[in-house]
Amino acid sequence: MVRRIAFGVFVCSLVAGQAWAQNWSFDARKVALGSPGSGDNLASQMIEEESDYRAIVLPFGLFQVFHDFDKLNPTNDNFDLIRTMEYAASPLHYTFGRNSANAGQADGSFALNNFVTDIRNAQLSRDLNRYRGIAPANQPRAEGLAAPSYGKTIKVKQGDGGAFHGVYVGAGPYLAMQTDVNFDQQLIDVLGSQTDTYRPNAAMHLDTATRGQMAMAITGGYRGRFALPSSSSDRDGVYVAANYNHLRGFRYEDVNLAMRLDTDNTGLLTINPFLPSPLIVTRDNATSGTGHAIDLGVGVVMNRWETGFGVNGIANRITWHNVQRTSYSLGNPFLGDSDFVESPATPMGDAEVTLPVDYRGNVGYRADKWSAIAEGGKGYVGKTFHGGYEYRFDMFAVRGGGIYSRQLWNPSAGIGVNLGQRMAIDMAVYGNAANVERKRHPAVAVSLRFNH
Repeated sequence: MVRRIAFGVFVCSLVAGQAWAQNWSFDARKVALGSPGSGDNLASQMIEEESDYRAIVLPFGLFQVFHDFDKLNPTNDNFDLIRTMEYAASPLHYTFGRNSANAGQADGSFALNNFVTDIRNAQLSRDLNRYRGIAPANQPRAEGLAAPSYGKTIKVKQGDGGAFHGVYVGAGPYLAMQTDVNFDQQLIDVLGSQTDTYRPNAAMHLDTATRGQMAMAITGGYRGRFALPSSSSDRDGVYVAANYNHLRGFRYEDVNLAMRLDTDNTGLLTINPFLPSPLIVTRDNATSGTGHAIDLGVGVVMNRWETGFGVNGIANRITWHNVQRTSYSLGNPFLGDSDFVESPATPMGDAEVTLPVDYRGNVGYRADKWSAIAEGGKGYVGKTFHGGYEYRFDMFAVRGGGIYSRQLWNPSAGIGVNLGQRMAIDMAVYGNAANVERKRHPAVAVSLRFNH
């Protein structure tokens, strides 16, 4: 059981955080535009409720998931955890190269899957060249928050031009994840080499850290819309929103895995009896916590312009109570019957956990024939930028854009075809880097658009 936990944590750390907004977007039009206006700004969400269409995704990527279903079943001999995590990061859109019989071998995930599987089973080969074929990338910290709120705005006062003051009441899950992974460059060189490579008398380190929080947010807030002196459309106005989230924590997991691969004078893996265990897993966990977070947003729609600014997670924190720490160590990763040694749980008291404050600003302009939109921010994954341009013809529209996130640029492009006054189909092509090596693979997103 412990070995399976360590194995799962290791693989999750390799690819967690790769699920960018594009990979989970239901709207192919936004994907083609670089996925700006993601709705993280509370005021932008209010403006989107006034938008002129709704989108329904056509999840062609699920055909690939179903095609490889036996590889996603942990009880199956063909189980491929690397493929499983890559599908989890990007399940909806079709990614080229996945649906071939030898896709795992072609992209190197087969070799890495053998590597982590042998770690799980304590059957690691002493010759690391057995696992050559992929060069895992040291990636920036992956951190994210999924906190959709489901509720209703009760308008307590309404005025001319769509102005109102209201109270928002809602609730929803609050799921936070943070992962760090660090491969020793010597290990990267061996695994990524085209020929057999050995590192005599070396100590290669592989460290991962994964922290997860599962809580419920009970939300109370303000919603307001103020009319502008001269309005040209029903959407014109100043939108203001604020939320106070009371957080009730149900699960906290902070798991750190430290692996040291020692080699002898021939470059083969060995056990150094004078050093600590080559594989140590430390786990902190708790089942109760309380906290809070504040979100603010403002947006302005005036004639053809739309701008906004939002701040999420002000003063956010969850205090987890009665944290317990347990350590597991593996003496020999080469013997299949080797078991982890579990230490007694140690009380650690309370632990206060915070997330980065997320800042986000957006601007857009809509002319008769074209639109341009952009969004920039700084928060969970560092600096981000999304931007795109659309030109509309009578029967179709062409789009282009890009996204910068986690120190990587990805381009996007697409078209939209009108199927009548009320319906259209949108398609986008973008670079999907949701894989261990952070290599771009072309992916296609398709959705139906229903106009109001």
